[in-house]
Amino acid sequence: MKEKIKETMMTYVEESPEVMLNNIKNRKELTAPLIAEYEKGDYKTIWIVASGSSYNGSYCARQFMRKYLKSEVKIVSPFTFLSSEHDFTDRDFVFVVSQSGYSTNSIDALKMIREQGRTSIGITGSISSDMKDYADVLIDYGVGVETVGYVTKGVTSFALFLMLFTLEAAVRKGLMREEEAESVCRDMEKAARIHETVQKETMKFYEDHYKEFTSMVNAYVCACGANYGTALEGALKLGETVKIPSVAYESEEFLHGPNLQMTPGYTVFLIDGGNSSSRIQTIFKACREVTDRTFLITNQPGYTGEGILNLPVELPELLTPLCFLPFFQILAYQATTALNRWKQHPLLKKMKDTAACKTENYENQDDDE
Repeated sequence: MKEKIKETMMTYVEESPEVMLNNIKNRKELTAPLIAEYEKGDYKTIWIVASGSSYNGSYCARQFMRKYLKSEVKIVSPFTFLSSEHDFTDRDFVFVVSQSGYSTNSIDALKMIREQGRTSIGITGSISSDMKDYADVLIDYGVGVETVGYVTKGVTSFALFLMLFTLEAAVRKGLMREEEAESVCRDMEKAARIHETVQKETMKFYEDHYKEFTSMVNAYVCACGANYGTALEGALKLGETVKIPSVAYESEEFLHGPNLQMTPGYTVFLIDGGNSSSRIQTIFKACREVTDRTFLITNQPGYTGEGILNLPVELPELLTPLCFLPFFQILAYQATTALNRWKQHPLLKKMKDTAACKTENYENQDDDE
């Protein structure tokens, strides 16, 4: 009998391109339930209520959504939504996201939406989860199976789902032609194919900087625009797996205080992109004056040098998170494996028991959404 291969974070990173291509192909069917709800009102703003990687994936898609839907997109964590920011109106399209479908704060957000007389819309990777009992409309965003914690395939496929929803909604609202949407989808397909190349380039970069990446004591991840979401997810991944303090900042804000504690032992990641490319490259050079552990992820032609990973990504900036996300996912997995840091401190079980964030039916031990 053939022994089943144990699935890891890398299993799902490697599966991501196939999932992306399949979801792009089936985009109309995949997004149809959310489109149907969106068309029921004259909405001017979109509210996404999400935690963890779902929150970060929302930021990866936010600028794309703002551009093509010509609507403001507000991303709010469920706890903030419940405690202070639930003043949505009939002009706001609101939905709640939880990949697992077992997050208690997401379920409570659905309850609040229903209590205010609105349709509670849930988006999840598991339609058989507890979320089904609290959502009037429950939508599967097409991630498939991801049984290992520390979401990888999930954040990429959710960002893509939001982008696909945006295209279909923009066509329905007359904001773009079907031909334009098809063209953007071809770029998305290109992103899926590039994803595999990025995996290989990341592995080489990791091996070239093995000493630095296996001796990190902290990490800053900085970006702006579409890749601010990538920075948020990168910081989350490094923090929860390598188990080091890891924080995301908008690139320029990093210079307004957070940088003052830097020493040559600090690790800084900068993600290049868009109209801010020149400034981000300047910040990269400035950080290298303090620490050689400064790294730049870029796709700018010809921009090379020590600490620079130049990825062969010829895509509009708004789609680059789909290709830049695997860098941090792979780095987190490889460094954590090398350092044998997958086990959590035993006292964390008491913390989870005291302040549970998942329902009793949730079986996975990791809390990354």
